[in-house]
Amino acid sequence: MSPALAGVLQLTALTAALALAYRPLGDYMAAVYASPKHLRVEKVIYRCIGANADAEMRWPAYLRGVLAFSAAGVLFLYLLQRVQGGLPLSLGFASISPDQAFNTAASFVTNTNWQSYSGEQAMGHVVQTAGLAVQNFVSAATGMAVAVALVRGFARSRTGDLGNFWADLVRGTIRVLVPIAVLGALVLVACGAVQNFSGIHEVGQFMGGAQQTNGGAIASQEVIKELGTNGGGYFNANSAHPFENPSAFTNLFEIFLILVIPFALTRTFGKLVGNVKQGYAILATMGVIWLGFTALMMWTEFAHGGPALQAAGAAMEGKETRFGVGASSIFSVATTLTSTGAVDAFHSSFTAFGGGIQLLGMMLGELAPGGVGSGLYGMLVMAIIAVFIAGLMVGRTPEYLGKKIGTREIKLAACYLLITPTLVLGFAAASMVLPDALGSMLNTKALGAGSHGFSEVLYAYTSGANNNGSAFAGLNANTPWYNTTIGLAMLLGRFLPMVFVLALAGSLAEQQPVPQTAGTLRTEKPLFAGLLVGTILIITGLTYFPALALGPLAEGLS
Repeated sequence: MSPALAGVLQLTALTAALALAYRPLGDYMAAVYASPKHLRVEKVIYRCIGANADAEMRWPAYLRGVLAFSAAGVLFLYLLQRVQGGLPLSLGFASISPDQAFNTAASFVTNTNWQSYSGEQAMGHVVQTAGLAVQNFVSAATGMAVAVALVRGFARSRTGDLGNFWADLVRGTIRVLVPIAVLGALVLVACGAVQNFSGIHEVGQFMGGAQQTNGGAIASQEVIKELGTNGGGYFNANSAHPFENPSAFTNLFEIFLILVIPFALTRTFGKLVGNVKQGYAILATMGVIWLGFTALMMWTEFAHGGPALQAAGAAMEGKETRFGVGASSIFSVATTLTSTGAVDAFHSSFTAFGGGIQLLGMMLGELAPGGVGSGLYGMLVMAIIAVFIAGLMVGRTPEYLGKKIGTREIKLAACYLLITPTLVLGFAAASMVLPDALGSMLNTKALGAGSHGFSEVLYAYTSGANNNGSAFAGLNANTPWYNTTIGLAMLLGRFLPMVFVLALAGSLAEQQPVPQTAGTLRTEKPLFAGLLVGTILIITGLTYFPALALGPLAEGLS
């Protein structure tokens, strides 16, 4: 079997698995967020945190809950890292420096999981499990809660109420993420992933010599890092490490975990607004972009010219032989079109155009299917933009799901779109003129170093501001400048868009639905899905094309 055919068969199997999980998981999540009842364990949690889970919140109160909970998470995780040297099970590792502790705390609380450290050489078991793994759960649940709040904005009328943040947070964690993570961890352990609290061991190598390695609660953290579209690895090699990802089967299973909730949330959206066809339209938009990017990435990596690459069968440098080009390409697109950031191959070693595809996937806003929660609310904001554009073309007041898209709504949507490009391009431009920042480029003497070095910097801020977390490598990001600025990009890129999303949700929930007429744009039809795809690609192209032209496109054409 040729490597290309193997890649196509894996993509087919993955698509079939996602299709089988789509309806039951989407319906289950809709029932979770619509249920008026609380589980006994949830009631205990509410009493412990002093929350009234039955109280409805308008958008300012909902936002205060999101920001207060996240701020507490940043502070706790920062302090946990700063005192690591005195904690049990620290494996002898020292406490983390202030700038790196801030960067890591911001990273995991924002669902980014950008890592400027090697996990096996810096973080002990307590920080990994009580700090990083916990944030993998609750940061994902926070994104899901904000998405559900926006959906309620469309579903409710003349109330302004968006539900209760604390109830949404706890339900998303207890009823959705924890059960799937438990089952997924059992699968990974059965397939060879490591799960223990062992210390550091010295092991021999095939070619002589020895190296040190440590165990940990790896399988359980690997599951939630993928399921919650987090991405932070227990080891520096991330999902290319055999302790995290032992085989070709676990690799495909982890890709499934990355994609299953973001895709299924479109079904949840359709159920909650009372029109599942609307969910299918959003699903179709996500699916077209995802499959298109995956096919383009596989073609780019398999067809790259040159005698060495042709002898190897494709661009194999930087890729795990356990997975090959096909699986690595599927994983790469899945992780950059979502907010996951996990990697099973060296992204900097992909072809120049392959690196451009990874960058473009994040620059789309990670919408196809996007992060857990963030993908859905990002796509719904883009749907509002598409409806507005369609209204301008036909001279009609735009409407979406029975809600008028007026001046306030379009301003909030526009602010949402402008935040991330401003952070990415602003910080990247500053880094390209500061000598200390330029000194972090490690590939300064490589062929095409100018364009490739710029791609490294552009990728770092694109990954941080979009809450992705993957790295292009070749850039020493563990410096005060990058730790601080990427940390700020992660925090602002996560929470400023949430401000506009929740304000938009509140505005929509206050409206009286307008009846559908013959002139209403049918947003459940393939025509609208096509318009939505075009809107996403055009807006992204107009925003980022000059930067892409200076980086991966210039390198690929050189």
